[in-house]
Amino acid sequence: MTDFVMPGDKLGFIEEIEGGSNTFDDGDTIRASAAGVSDVDKKAKTVQVRNGKQISIPKKGDIVIGTVAMMLPSMIAVAIQYLNGKPNSSGVECICQNPDRKRIIARMNDVVALKIETHLNGAIHATIDEPELGVLFTKCNVCAGSVVPMRDRIKCPNCGFMEDRKISTNYEKADFIKLRD
Repeated sequence: MTDFVMPGDKLGFIEEIEGGSNTFDDGDTIRASAAGVSDVDKKAKTVQVRNGKQISIPKKGDIVIGTVAMMLPSMIAVAIQYLNGKPNSSGVECICQNPDRKRIIARMNDVVALKIETHLNGAIHATIDEPELGVLFTKCNVCAGSVVPMRDRIKCPNCGFMEDRKISTNYEKADFIKLRD
């Protein structure tokens, strides 16, 4: 069976078939990660997408770096710009839960490092709970000046503003930040 498919289209259930090239597993379903023609091998019980340009979809355990695109009390959404240290222009986003709603883990436009946990209900879920994960770069929310990290807080030497953040042990040490100067 061959059909034209678009990224995200359902190709089959993981219990029935195994994904091949240009596919990904969202926890329950095998989905297309590229536009092209689906090719099902019923004997081998595999499906792949041919003639498609592959989109870089992060997998469980991958480290991603991106910019906070949306912030809610319970979670942040991050536009992924680097996948395992390599630039990624696929436009994929992931979400990261905030276990402590009273604490701010990141603000809009902060550059953060996350680890992918799972694909669930069509969304990519990530965690920020390891020491090397967290905010890699941020500015003061009041005066837009440079800030100094202090454990899990930042302080602006210009205006004195202080705020919670989940600071990475690699804060302002990542190579891609040097490209901005």
